[in-house]
Amino acid sequence: MKTALKKAGKFIIDTVEVYIPFAAFVTLFLVFIIGIVFRYFFKPLTWTLELSLICFIWTSLLGGIFAQRDESHVMFTMVYDAVKPLTQLWMRICGHTLLVISFLIGLVPSWKYVQFMNYKKSNVLKIPMDVVFLPFVVFLAFMIGRYSLEVYKDVRKLIKGEIS
Repeated sequence: MKTALKKAGKFIIDTVEVYIPFAAFVTLFLVFIIGIVFRYFFKPLTWTLELSLICFIWTSLLGGIFAQRDESHVMFTMVYDAVKPLTQLWMRICGHTLLVISFLIGLVPSWKYVQFMNYKKSNVLKIPMDVVFLPFVVFLAFMIGRYSLEVYKDVRKLIKGEIS
């Protein structure tokens, strides 16, 4: 039972962090190419720009969650690398805690805004704007979870005295 739950959880996380951004990026690329071809050889299409922008939002926000998974995002760590491991631990705890608090503060207003945007639809494709902006709420929720887990791990290291 426990392994089945782990597999289901991993599949859901992979779907949000890998498969949906991949599909959005492929769609973005293909629509972008179609838009260029039609602009220069046929009559310009209006829906390609709109769909490209929506796919860009989905790709960047959900792909950002994946970048946090293995810490492959850009980091400036000159000061962090120069200090002792215990100081690094405290820097991580403080920084991640500030991020969790910030994301928590923004979560409910962002969710309310996404719900509010339900009435509006995109100009050309008539896609509800709550669908367009939903990845931001997903991004906040996943980042809260990821950074909270990092804080938990670092606090456990601190309590156990694993860092000197």
